[in-house]
Amino acid sequence: MAIWSALAGEGALGPIWLSLRVALVSLPLFAVSGVALGWLLARRRNRLTAALDFLVSLPLVFPPIATGFLLLLALGRRSPVGHALESVFGLELIFSFWGVTLASFVAGLPLAVKPVQTAIRAETLQLVDAAYVLGKSPLTTFFRVVLPNIRSSVLVAVFLAFGRSLGEVGVTLMLGGNIVGKTNTVSLEIYNAVFTGDYDRALALTALLGGCSLGMLWLVRRAGGVARDGNGR
Repeated sequence: MAIWSALAGEGALGPIWLSLRVALVSLPLFAVSGVALGWLLARRRNRLTAALDFLVSLPLVFPPIATGFLLLLALGRRSPVGHALESVFGLELIFSFWGVTLASFVAGLPLAVKPVQTAIRAETLQLVDAAYVLGKSPLTTFFRVVLPNIRSSVLVAVFLAFGRSLGEVGVTLMLGGNIVGKTNTVSLEIYNAVFTGDYDRALALTALLGGCSLGMLWLVRRAGGVARDGNGR
């Protein structure tokens, strides 16, 4: 009961609602970008795609706080990109909902792309070549051959990316600023609760994230099992 009471409190509901809104935006972004970038990086091998592959993979090994700092420099008000976004579109990324969403997307992007990229390289390219020989167009081949063949890998990628983005702190702290009531996600609110000595709220939010993470892991295992069964293994 103490956990439910802590989750129902005003200090927890705001971060939970913010994280849900971020998830509603980031989940389709993970699906679309994972398929598009995975297809591009698997099909084309040149200097440009090598550089793109490096940038996509960088958040896996680069410290999140440093990644967030570089994005802050690149997208802040004083940067050309940030100034253009604000003056032309009226969009201010830093210390806003969209900054938090961008942080979530950047953190999970490598895990959204890599499983798809691996799946395409492993099995799908031969089927694509066969479809071209039979006279199928690239668009028809993509939707009738590629997507059905990698659907399980796409699900795995989306679940992994979403699970990673749930626990993101470093990039979110830089782009969102941890503004209470505005940009404090569940992960950041755990830190806030511990800092203020509210261990009940911290424990409740930790349990919530833990449950979500276990759910993502179960979905990943289920999607992986479907992929193995579909391939006859």
